[in-house]
Amino acid sequence: MEFLADDNTCGQTLLRLVSRGNAIIAELLRLSDFIPPVFKMETREEQEKYQYILPDFAYFRGNDFYDHKIDTSPMLQDLDEEFRENHMEILTRFYLAFESIYKFVTDLNKFLEDLEEGVYIQHTLEMVLFNGDGKQLTSEALYLYGVMLLILDMKIEGPIRERMLVAYHRYNASQTVDSSMDDVCKLLRSTGFVPGVPPKRPAKYPEEYFSRIPISQEFIEMVIGRLRSDDIYNQITNYPSPEHRSTALSTQASMLYIILFFSPHMLNTQQAKMREIVDKHFPDNWVISVYMGITVNLVDA
Repeated sequence: MEFLADDNTCGQTLLRLVSRGNAIIAELLRLSDFIPPVFKMETREEQEKYQYILPDFAYFRGNDFYDHKIDTSPMLQDLDEEFRENHMEILTRFYLAFESIYKFVTDLNKFLEDLEEGVYIQHTLEMVLFNGDGKQLTSEALYLYGVMLLILDMKIEGPIRERMLVAYHRYNASQTVDSSMDDVCKLLRSTGFVPGVPPKRPAKYPEEYFSRIPISQEFIEMVIGRLRSDDIYNQITNYPSPEHRSTALSTQASMLYIILFFSPHMLNTQQAKMREIVDKHFPDNWVISVYMGITVNLVDA
């Protein structure tokens, strides 16, 4: 049976997951151009005006304080109501995009659990990674999740995300009781990363960020193994010259750059494997395209 045949549930589930991943990234990139300026709190005037209306996650540690401030001030009540009317629609769209990242990784974990438990008859993780389409899609699913997290931190900074999530929670308290709000907040809380030239990177970033929702280490290591040893997109036959080897494997190199952050043990301690990866994928290529024009200089990274 073809892996991507219409009646192959395993292949179709994985294909839909990867398609969703690309759609989520496209939505994040779209929304990043429409962040309401007030959430950035760039001026002292805005900070003073909205400090009780738009708190960060400190709100969850002392919500009574913030609610009391608003309830006892008619001016703040009017400002709060006006803000809600003007921004509720865009806030909802941002929250749904944030929640879709959490749902993506939980669905990826569910797919891996179903594979392990034999839900997809005649398919195991080893068989999927042996199949040409299967190893492409499994690698892409993990890679796209990493890209989502990095793009989110680059385009919608941590403090902005926290203010948006708190505002959405305040204005939709009755609807968020049974939702994934807590888990979304844990995944997307500020990392301390500050984009710029050069960017400000906290210690162990982004490894700790990527580990906020655990993914099977066996799966991660098997995907890295495939990317290390195989030409999963069959490009080498189109680039027969040894000098063009890094060009042929450039797509895999970008995926490895992202996926290795899910395996900090290999990245930091397994020198032999990392030597092999660098010699094969990065011999003369230090600036890589991570996703559609987003580039990374490995010297700085």
